[in-house]
Amino acid sequence: MALDGIVISNLVYELNNILTNARISKIAQPETDELLFTCKGPNCNHRLAISASASLPFVYLTQENKPSPLQAPTFCMVLRKHIANGKILRVYQPGLERIIHFEVEHLNELGDLCKKTLIIELMGKHSNIIFCNEDGTIIDSIKRISSATSSVREVLPGREYFIPTTQGDKLNPLLISRESFISSIADKPMNISKAIYTSFTGISPLIANEITYRAGLDGDMPVSSLEETQLLHLANNFIWFMEDIQAQKHVPNIVRNGKEPIDYSSVSLTMYEGYETTTFDTISEVLENYYAEKNVYSRIRQKSVDLRKIVATALERNVKKYDLQIKQQKDAEKKDKYKLYGELLQAYGYGIEPGAKFAEVENYYDNNTLIKIPLDETKSALENSKKYFEKYGKLKRTSEALEGLIEETHTQIIHLESIQNALDIAVSSDDLIQIKEELMGYGFIKKNRSAKKEKSKSKPFHYRSADGYDIFVGKNNYQNDELSFKVATGNDWWFHAKGMPGSHVIVKANNKELPDRVFEEAGRLAGYYSKGRDNEKIEIDYLQKKNLKKPSGAAPGFVVYYTNYSLVIEPDILGIELISE
Repeated sequence: MALDGIVISNLVYELNNILTNARISKIAQPETDELLFTCKGPNCNHRLAISASASLPFVYLTQENKPSPLQAPTFCMVLRKHIANGKILRVYQPGLERIIHFEVEHLNELGDLCKKTLIIELMGKHSNIIFCNEDGTIIDSIKRISSATSSVREVLPGREYFIPTTQGDKLNPLLISRESFISSIADKPMNISKAIYTSFTGISPLIANEITYRAGLDGDMPVSSLEETQLLHLANNFIWFMEDIQAQKHVPNIVRNGKEPIDYSSVSLTMYEGYETTTFDTISEVLENYYAEKNVYSRIRQKSVDLRKIVATALERNVKKYDLQIKQQKDAEKKDKYKLYGELLQAYGYGIEPGAKFAEVENYYDNNTLIKIPLDETKSALENSKKYFEKYGKLKRTSEALEGLIEETHTQIIHLESIQNALDIAVSSDDLIQIKEELMGYGFIKKNRSAKKEKSKSKPFHYRSADGYDIFVGKNNYQNDELSFKVATGNDWWFHAKGMPGSHVIVKANNKELPDRVFEEAGRLAGYYSKGRDNEKIEIDYLQKKNLKKPSGAAPGFVVYYTNYSLVIEPDILGIELISE
């Protein structure tokens, strides 16, 4: 995520075009660190959302409204007093700083025209919204910063506003020549990417990596390893990049890995080759969509924390149990040796002297080779034989019991891993409800009989192949069972990642012969919605539904098959159409 000087440059260009000469008709403060302006322009109304949140600062135009508190906070009242119905004269950005200035013209109490400046600093945890007089004196701020909080700068009424220089004297990249770029980074004892973003204002690590990628270089390479021609080529790419920014050649976009947004920018991110990139008409649409989508994934991750902990604890416990059972089984493999000792002592015991610590006898099961048997010198040969038969009997009973226990524990581990995978691909609260039901149904969560049963509207993912075939992907074990044994008919095709937890993928064949491309697309979906989604390649089993069986009493999502085809694919679903639920 990079709300850097490049994105802000695009945002300022957009806001200037839309909000210049618009009047601020409403000012609200829905959150302690957030403002919402309603601006009336010549043609239409616009809402401007501004946040100085430490974790999620932003500025963008939106159609969404937010409820405001019954009593407006002090900062909101100050803004209403001064600039309610004020006209936005211009919006500008100093250099490529992560700062936006709104210059507003308004009438004071005497009816005279005055100017004020609203300054939004989008600097992570140091973000703030500061309201100043025309001469730069601070009137108020949404976050007041005293000298006790910061030794760099006080943000208090009556103080003079200035931009803090906490990261040294960074240069304005819009005013840099090739020679000054090279001299700025050439001697820095760090990698190329870091040298760029620590030398120039408004350049994020994302943009630094993009510039190095365009220059055909690895951003993690040390600057000292660059040859003169490589440095010059990097400088040229930097200058070309900045020329595009000055010419307002913006390409607002969001990059996604599957459905999840991973980055956004106002320039084409060529380094994300192979990922899905969605372009937008405005940077406001990018910011609004990105934060909304990112919040969905963050919220689901947060909501699933308790379920993940329950599954992880149960899985860890079962893995330890399984390891212990395997160790016990290996120990039980000694049973046949103890049976042999007992038989040989019975056969040759008459010739063993009392008090002997060992008996060396012929093993008539192995060409009469000599075998050395440890003895308890306080017991007779027959008593030692009886002791070995007792050990054999005990280990035999243990081995027989362990066979069932090991199978049971292994099945439990597979079940829990499948639930973990379901949590990884969940995209809504409804998905989590079904997973919770499964955990309660199998005793991993205690049922609360007094609690009202939650209803889930979760449905499988629905994709459509390039050839028009419907492909369904289960989000959890209940959906996997439903798809495999209710939705699918005999000639439909079933796909699953080989030997690992994953979704059941069904292709509705409609009694037709599927094109090869459909098999490849369904295989990619099966790989992506499995535990191996981060692997470069993954093996997929596929077969017709009529060859799929479900053992009696098996956990949901558990199936068996004895004949199948296989393919090896990259678990990438780029380009496969997702149909909305």
